[in-house]
Amino acid sequence: MNREGIAQRMKSIRPFYVMELLARARALEAEGRSIIHMEVGEPDFATPQPIVDGGKRALDEGRTGYTPATGIPELRRAIADDYKKRYGAEVNPERIVVTPGSSGALQLVMSVLVNPGEAVLMADPGYPCNRHFVQLVAGEPVTVPVGAESGYQLTAEMVEKAWSDHTRAVMVATPSNPTGTLLSREELESIYRVVSQRGGVLIVDEIYQGLVYGGESCTALAVADDIFVINSFSKYYGMTGWRLGWLVAPESHLGAIERLAQNIFLSAPTPAQYAALSAFGRDTQEIVEQRKTAFQARRIICCRPCVILDSKSLSLPAAPSISMPTAQLLPMIAMHLPWDYWSRKAWRLLRVWILVTINRNSTFASPTPPIFLT
Repeated sequence: MNREGIAQRMKSIRPFYVMELLARARALEAEGRSIIHMEVGEPDFATPQPIVDGGKRALDEGRTGYTPATGIPELRRAIADDYKKRYGAEVNPERIVVTPGSSGALQLVMSVLVNPGEAVLMADPGYPCNRHFVQLVAGEPVTVPVGAESGYQLTAEMVEKAWSDHTRAVMVATPSNPTGTLLSREELESIYRVVSQRGGVLIVDEIYQGLVYGGESCTALAVADDIFVINSFSKYYGMTGWRLGWLVAPESHLGAIERLAQNIFLSAPTPAQYAALSAFGRDTQEIVEQRKTAFQARRIICCRPCVILDSKSLSLPAAPSISMPTAQLLPMIAMHLPWDYWSRKAWRLLRVWILVTINRNSTFASPTPPIFLT
Protein backbone atom coordinates (compact mmCIF):
# COMPACT_ATOMS: atom_id res chain seq x y z
CA MET A 1 0.00 0.00 0.00
CA ASN A 2 1.25 3.47 -0.89
CA ARG A 3 0.95 5.40 2.35
CA GLU A 4 2.15 8.64 0.77
CA GLY A 5 -1.03 8.93 -1.29
CA ILE A 6 0.95 9.65 -4.47
CA ALA A 7 0.74 7.30 -7.44
CA GLN A 8 3.80 5.11 -8.01
CA ARG A 9 4.18 6.45 -11.56
CA MET A 10 5.26 9.80 -10.15
CA LYS A 11 8.52 8.31 -8.95
CA SER A 12 9.78 8.34 -12.53
CA ILE A 13 8.57 11.87 -13.32
CA ARG A 14 11.41 14.28 -12.60
CA PRO A 15 10.93 18.03 -12.26
CA PHE A 16 11.25 20.07 -15.43
CA TYR A 17 14.23 22.06 -14.15
CA VAL A 18 13.83 24.71 -16.83
CA MET A 19 10.57 25.79 -15.22
CA GLU A 20 12.14 25.75 -11.75
CA LEU A 21 14.85 28.06 -13.05
CA LEU A 22 12.24 30.30 -14.63
CA ALA A 23 10.25 30.51 -11.40
CA ARG A 24 13.40 31.43 -9.46
CA ALA A 25 14.30 34.09 -12.02
CA ARG A 26 10.79 35.58 -12.04
CA ALA A 27 10.83 35.80 -8.26
CA LEU A 28 14.10 37.73 -8.41
CA GLU A 29 12.68 40.02 -11.08
CA ALA A 30 9.78 40.77 -8.75
CA GLU A 31 12.38 41.92 -6.21
CA GLY A 32 13.78 44.37 -8.71
CA ARG A 33 16.70 42.33 -10.04
CA SER A 34 17.68 42.55 -13.72
CA ILE A 35 17.63 39.12 -15.36
CA ILE A 36 18.97 37.71 -18.61
CA HIS A 37 16.86 34.65 -19.38
CA MET A 38 18.76 31.73 -20.90
CA GLU A 39 16.77 28.98 -19.27
CA VAL A 40 13.53 28.63 -21.17
CA GLY A 41 13.10 28.12 -24.90
CA GLU A 42 10.98 31.08 -25.86
CA PRO A 43 11.57 34.20 -27.97
CA ASP A 44 12.30 37.38 -26.05
CA PHE A 45 10.03 39.31 -28.42
CA ALA A 46 6.38 39.86 -27.56
CA THR A 47 3.72 38.15 -29.63
CA PRO A 48 3.40 39.95 -33.00
CA GLN A 49 0.80 42.69 -32.80
CA PRO A 50 -1.52 41.30 -35.52
CA ILE A 51 -1.88 38.11 -33.46
CA VAL A 52 -2.54 40.13 -30.30
CA ASP A 53 -5.16 42.17 -32.15
CA GLY A 54 -6.78 38.95 -33.34
CA GLY A 55 -7.01 37.76 -29.74
CA LYS A 56 -8.54 41.05 -28.66
CA ARG A 57 -11.15 40.83 -31.41
CA ALA A 58 -12.05 37.34 -30.30
CA LEU A 59 -12.63 38.58 -26.75
CA ASP A 60 -14.59 41.63 -27.93
CA GLU A 61 -16.77 39.39 -30.10
CA GLY A 62 -17.46 37.07 -27.19
CA ARG A 63 -15.56 34.10 -28.56
CA THR A 64 -14.91 32.65 -25.12
CA GLY A 65 -16.81 29.37 -25.18
CA TYR A 66 -15.72 25.86 -26.02
CA THR A 67 -14.75 24.91 -29.55
CA PRO A 68 -14.72 21.46 -31.14
CA ALA A 69 -12.12 19.29 -29.42
CA THR A 70 -10.03 19.21 -32.60
CA GLY A 71 -10.03 23.00 -33.01
CA ILE A 72 -11.94 25.57 -35.03
CA PRO A 73 -12.24 24.58 -38.69
CA GLU A 74 -10.80 27.90 -39.91
CA LEU A 75 -7.54 27.35 -38.05
CA ARG A 76 -7.18 23.75 -39.18
CA ARG A 77 -7.64 24.87 -42.79
CA ALA A 78 -5.13 27.71 -42.32
CA ILE A 79 -2.50 25.28 -40.97
CA ALA A 80 -3.11 22.90 -43.88
CA ASP A 81 -2.81 25.77 -46.38
CA ASP A 82 0.49 26.80 -44.78
CA TYR A 83 1.94 23.30 -45.25
CA LYS A 84 1.01 23.52 -48.93
CA LYS A 85 2.49 27.00 -49.33
CA ARG A 86 5.76 26.38 -47.47
CA TYR A 87 6.54 22.76 -48.22
CA GLY A 88 4.26 21.68 -51.04
CA ALA A 89 2.70 19.09 -48.71
CA GLU A 90 -0.98 18.27 -49.20
CA VAL A 91 -2.54 17.80 -45.76
CA ASN A 92 -6.23 17.14 -45.19
CA PRO A 93 -7.39 19.68 -42.54
CA GLU A 94 -9.32 16.84 -40.88
CA ARG A 95 -5.97 15.31 -39.91
CA ILE A 96 -5.00 18.41 -37.92
CA VAL A 97 -5.86 18.49 -34.22
CA VAL A 98 -5.37 21.81 -32.42
CA THR A 99 -4.10 21.26 -28.87
CA PRO A 100 -3.27 23.21 -25.68
CA GLY A 101 0.39 23.67 -26.61
CA SER A 102 2.51 20.97 -28.19
CA SER A 103 2.57 19.28 -24.77
CA GLY A 104 -1.11 18.53 -25.24
CA ALA A 105 -0.28 16.95 -28.59
CA LEU A 106 2.46 14.83 -27.01
CA GLN A 107 0.11 13.57 -24.34
CA LEU A 108 -2.48 12.60 -26.93
CA VAL A 109 0.04 10.78 -29.13
CA MET A 110 1.65 8.76 -26.35
CA SER A 111 -1.71 7.90 -24.79
CA VAL A 112 -3.18 6.68 -28.07
CA LEU A 113 -0.09 4.77 -29.28
CA VAL A 114 1.79 3.28 -26.32
CA ASN A 115 0.63 0.31 -24.27
CA PRO A 116 2.10 -0.46 -20.83
CA GLY A 117 5.59 -1.91 -21.21
CA GLU A 118 6.07 -0.78 -24.80
CA ALA A 119 9.15 1.27 -25.64
CA VAL A 120 9.67 4.56 -27.46
CA LEU A 121 13.16 5.26 -28.83
CA MET A 122 14.46 8.84 -28.65
CA ALA A 123 17.74 10.71 -28.83
CA ASP A 124 19.83 11.59 -25.78
CA PRO A 125 20.13 14.53 -25.28
CA GLY A 126 16.53 15.44 -26.04
CA TYR A 127 13.51 17.26 -24.70
CA PRO A 128 13.02 15.78 -21.21
CA CYS A 129 9.25 15.88 -21.12
CA ASN A 130 9.11 13.36 -23.96
CA ARG A 131 10.44 10.71 -21.60
CA HIS A 132 7.86 11.63 -19.00
CA PHE A 133 4.91 11.49 -21.39
CA VAL A 134 5.94 7.91 -22.22
CA GLN A 135 6.29 7.02 -18.55
CA LEU A 136 2.91 8.57 -17.77
CA VAL A 137 1.23 5.87 -19.86
CA ALA A 138 3.43 3.13 -18.33
CA GLY A 139 5.64 2.93 -21.40
CA GLU A 140 9.42 2.73 -21.44
CA PRO A 141 11.43 5.64 -22.87
CA VAL A 142 14.63 4.25 -24.38
CA THR A 143 17.20 6.99 -24.86
CA VAL A 144 19.88 6.45 -27.48
CA PRO A 145 23.09 8.48 -27.01
CA VAL A 146 23.86 10.70 -30.00
CA GLY A 147 26.88 12.85 -30.76
CA ALA A 148 28.57 15.11 -33.27
CA GLU A 149 29.22 12.23 -35.67
CA SER A 150 25.45 11.92 -36.32
CA GLY A 151 24.66 15.61 -36.01
CA TYR A 152 23.16 14.91 -32.57
CA GLN A 153 20.32 13.04 -34.25
CA LEU A 154 19.18 9.45 -34.45
CA THR A 155 20.09 7.61 -37.64
CA ALA A 156 18.38 4.67 -39.31
CA GLU A 157 21.28 2.46 -38.21
CA MET A 158 20.91 3.56 -34.59
CA VAL A 159 17.18 2.86 -34.68
CA GLU A 160 17.75 -0.57 -36.20
CA LYS A 161 20.31 -1.43 -33.54
CA ALA A 162 18.21 -0.19 -30.61
CA TRP A 163 14.96 -1.79 -31.80
CA SER A 164 13.57 -4.59 -29.64
CA ASP A 165 10.52 -6.83 -29.60
CA HIS A 166 8.65 -4.37 -27.39
CA THR A 167 9.54 -1.19 -29.29
CA ARG A 168 6.39 0.63 -30.35
CA ALA A 169 7.59 3.96 -31.73
CA VAL A 170 10.53 6.22 -32.51
CA MET A 171 10.50 9.93 -31.77
CA VAL A 172 12.81 12.42 -33.47
CA ALA A 173 12.95 16.23 -33.48
CA THR A 174 13.97 18.35 -36.42
CA PRO A 175 15.16 20.93 -35.59
CA SER A 176 16.40 19.17 -32.49
CA ASN A 177 15.85 20.40 -28.96
CA PRO A 178 18.35 21.21 -27.42
CA THR A 179 21.03 20.97 -30.12
CA GLY A 180 19.17 22.66 -32.98
CA THR A 181 20.33 20.27 -35.70
CA LEU A 182 18.26 19.08 -38.65
CA LEU A 183 17.39 15.73 -40.15
CA SER A 184 17.52 15.76 -43.93
CA ARG A 185 14.57 14.40 -45.86
CA GLU A 186 16.73 11.47 -46.92
CA GLU A 187 17.54 10.56 -43.32
CA LEU A 188 13.90 10.96 -42.31
CA GLU A 189 12.94 8.60 -45.10
CA SER A 190 15.56 6.09 -43.98
CA ILE A 191 14.37 6.18 -40.37
CA TYR A 192 10.76 5.88 -41.51
CA ARG A 193 11.57 2.79 -43.59
CA VAL A 194 13.25 1.06 -40.65
CA VAL A 195 10.34 1.88 -38.33
CA SER A 196 7.55 0.97 -40.74
CA GLN A 197 9.20 -2.30 -41.76
CA ARG A 198 9.06 -3.34 -38.11
CA GLY A 199 5.44 -2.34 -37.65
CA GLY A 200 6.27 0.71 -35.55
CA VAL A 201 5.27 4.36 -35.62
CA LEU A 202 7.39 7.43 -36.31
CA ILE A 203 6.70 10.61 -34.30
CA VAL A 204 8.35 13.84 -35.46
CA ASP A 205 8.67 16.98 -33.36
CA GLU A 206 8.82 20.02 -35.69
CA ILE A 207 8.24 22.64 -33.00
CA TYR A 208 11.24 24.78 -33.97
CA GLN A 209 10.35 24.61 -37.65
CA GLY A 210 10.75 28.02 -39.27
CA LEU A 211 13.81 28.99 -37.21
CA VAL A 212 16.31 27.37 -39.55
CA TYR A 213 19.49 28.93 -40.94
CA GLY A 214 21.90 27.66 -43.54
CA GLY A 215 19.99 24.49 -44.28
CA GLU A 216 16.85 23.36 -46.03
CA SER A 217 13.92 22.60 -43.75
CA CYS A 218 11.35 20.01 -44.71
CA THR A 219 8.33 18.48 -43.06
CA ALA A 220 7.91 14.78 -42.35
CA LEU A 221 4.42 15.10 -43.81
CA ALA A 222 6.07 15.10 -47.23
CA VAL A 223 7.58 11.67 -46.46
CA ALA A 224 4.49 9.61 -45.55
CA ASP A 225 0.87 9.98 -44.41
CA ASP A 226 1.16 7.67 -41.40
CA ILE A 227 3.74 9.76 -39.51
CA PHE A 228 2.64 11.71 -36.43
CA VAL A 229 3.85 15.32 -36.59
CA ILE A 230 3.81 17.74 -33.65
CA ASN A 231 4.13 21.50 -33.98
CA SER A 232 3.40 24.68 -32.09
CA PHE A 233 2.70 28.40 -32.38
CA SER A 234 5.13 29.03 -29.51
CA LYS A 235 8.55 29.40 -31.12
CA TYR A 236 8.31 30.80 -34.65
CA TYR A 237 5.19 32.84 -33.90
CA GLY A 238 6.16 33.88 -30.37
CA MET A 239 2.97 32.61 -28.71
CA THR A 240 4.42 30.63 -25.80
CA GLY A 241 1.96 31.88 -23.18
CA TRP A 242 -1.08 31.43 -25.40
CA ARG A 243 -0.65 27.63 -25.10
CA LEU A 244 -1.49 26.57 -28.62
CA GLY A 245 -0.05 23.75 -30.70
CA TRP A 246 -1.22 21.14 -33.14
CA LEU A 247 -0.88 17.51 -34.13
CA VAL A 248 -1.10 16.03 -37.60
CA ALA A 249 -2.17 12.40 -37.29
CA PRO A 250 -2.91 9.53 -39.66
CA GLU A 251 -6.60 9.24 -40.49
CA SER A 252 -6.68 5.80 -38.87
CA HIS A 253 -6.06 7.32 -35.42
CA LEU A 254 -8.22 10.46 -35.60
CA GLY A 255 -11.25 8.96 -33.88
CA ALA A 256 -9.26 7.79 -30.87
CA ILE A 257 -7.36 11.09 -30.63
CA GLU A 258 -10.56 13.14 -30.77
CA ARG A 259 -12.22 11.01 -28.07
CA LEU A 260 -9.25 11.45 -25.77
CA ALA A 261 -9.00 15.20 -26.46
CA GLN A 262 -12.68 15.54 -25.61
CA ASN A 263 -12.08 13.91 -22.25
CA ILE A 264 -8.75 15.50 -21.27
CA PHE A 265 -8.83 19.04 -22.69
CA LEU A 266 -12.35 19.59 -24.09
CA SER A 267 -10.70 22.12 -26.42
CA ALA A 268 -7.68 24.37 -26.84
CA PRO A 269 -8.04 27.98 -25.56
CA THR A 270 -10.64 29.66 -27.76
CA PRO A 271 -9.22 33.23 -27.90
CA ALA A 272 -5.79 31.78 -28.72
CA GLN A 273 -7.22 29.83 -31.65
CA TYR A 274 -8.81 32.90 -33.18
CA ALA A 275 -5.67 34.93 -32.51
CA ALA A 276 -3.59 32.31 -34.34
CA LEU A 277 -5.61 32.86 -37.51
CA SER A 278 -3.68 36.13 -37.84
CA ALA A 279 -0.35 34.26 -37.69
CA PHE A 280 -0.62 33.41 -41.37
CA GLY A 281 -1.28 36.95 -42.58
CA ARG A 282 1.30 38.95 -44.52
CA ASP A 283 1.84 41.49 -41.71
CA THR A 284 2.64 38.78 -39.19
CA GLN A 285 4.88 36.92 -41.62
CA GLU A 286 6.95 40.07 -42.16
CA ILE A 287 7.35 40.50 -38.40
CA VAL A 288 8.37 36.92 -37.65
CA GLU A 289 10.86 36.90 -40.52
CA GLN A 290 12.43 40.11 -39.21
CA ARG A 291 12.76 38.47 -35.82
CA LYS A 292 14.23 35.38 -37.40
CA THR A 293 16.92 37.63 -38.90
CA ALA A 294 17.59 39.09 -35.45
CA PHE A 295 17.96 35.58 -34.04
CA GLN A 296 20.39 34.79 -36.83
CA ALA A 297 22.61 37.72 -35.85
CA ARG A 298 22.66 36.45 -32.25
CA ARG A 299 23.34 32.93 -33.46
CA ILE A 300 26.47 34.13 -35.25
CA ILE A 301 27.73 35.77 -32.06
CA CYS A 302 26.90 32.79 -29.86
CA CYS A 303 28.53 30.32 -32.22
CA ARG A 304 31.86 32.10 -31.86
CA PRO A 305 32.40 31.64 -28.12
CA CYS A 306 36.14 31.31 -28.64
CA VAL A 307 36.25 35.08 -28.18
CA ILE A 308 35.69 34.65 -24.46
CA LEU A 309 36.01 30.91 -23.84
CA ASP A 310 38.94 28.56 -24.15
CA SER A 311 38.52 27.10 -27.65
CA LYS A 312 40.36 23.91 -26.66
CA SER A 313 37.48 23.02 -24.37
CA LEU A 314 34.75 23.65 -26.91
CA SER A 315 33.31 21.20 -29.40
CA LEU A 316 30.27 22.50 -31.28
CA PRO A 317 27.97 20.04 -33.07
CA ALA A 318 28.98 19.10 -36.60
CA ALA A 319 25.47 19.69 -37.87
CA PRO A 320 23.84 21.11 -40.99
CA SER A 321 22.03 23.87 -39.17
CA ILE A 322 21.57 25.47 -35.78
CA SER A 323 18.18 27.02 -35.45
CA MET A 324 17.62 28.24 -31.91
CA PRO A 325 17.13 31.70 -30.46
CA THR A 326 19.69 33.02 -28.00
CA ALA A 327 17.86 31.52 -25.05
CA GLN A 328 18.90 28.05 -26.17
CA LEU A 329 22.06 28.66 -28.14
CA LEU A 330 24.18 29.27 -25.07
CA PRO A 331 22.86 26.21 -23.23
CA MET A 332 23.73 24.21 -26.35
CA ILE A 333 27.29 25.52 -26.21
CA ALA A 334 27.35 24.90 -22.48
CA MET A 335 26.40 21.30 -23.02
CA HIS A 336 29.65 20.60 -24.83
CA LEU A 337 31.93 22.09 -22.20
CA PRO A 338 33.41 19.95 -19.44
CA TRP A 339 31.64 20.40 -16.12
CA ASP A 340 34.82 21.48 -14.36
CA TYR A 341 35.21 24.21 -16.95
CA TRP A 342 31.99 25.79 -15.72
CA SER A 343 32.90 25.46 -12.09
CA ARG A 344 36.32 27.03 -12.62
CA LYS A 345 35.89 29.71 -15.26
CA ALA A 346 32.48 30.29 -16.83
CA TRP A 347 30.70 31.24 -13.63
CA ARG A 348 33.27 34.00 -13.12
CA LEU A 349 32.65 35.19 -16.68
CA LEU A 350 28.91 35.30 -16.21
CA ARG A 351 28.68 36.64 -12.64
CA VAL A 352 28.51 40.31 -13.45
CA TRP A 353 25.99 42.96 -12.35
CA ILE A 354 23.03 40.83 -13.34
CA LEU A 355 21.75 37.35 -12.64
CA VAL A 356 21.96 34.86 -15.48
CA THR A 357 19.87 31.69 -15.55
CA ILE A 358 21.21 29.03 -17.86
CA ASN A 359 20.10 25.47 -18.44
CA ARG A 360 22.99 23.09 -19.10
CA ASN A 361 22.39 19.43 -19.97
CA SER A 362 21.03 18.80 -16.46
CA THR A 363 17.51 18.88 -17.89
CA PHE A 364 18.03 17.46 -21.35
CA ALA A 365 20.31 14.52 -20.58
CA SER A 366 21.38 14.19 -16.95
CA PRO A 367 19.30 14.04 -13.75
CA THR A 368 21.61 16.57 -12.07
CA PRO A 369 19.65 19.51 -10.61
CA PRO A 370 20.16 22.99 -12.13
CA ILE A 371 22.72 25.54 -11.04
CA PHE A 372 21.60 29.00 -9.98
CA LEU A 373 23.92 31.93 -10.59
CA THR A 374 23.57 34.92 -8.28
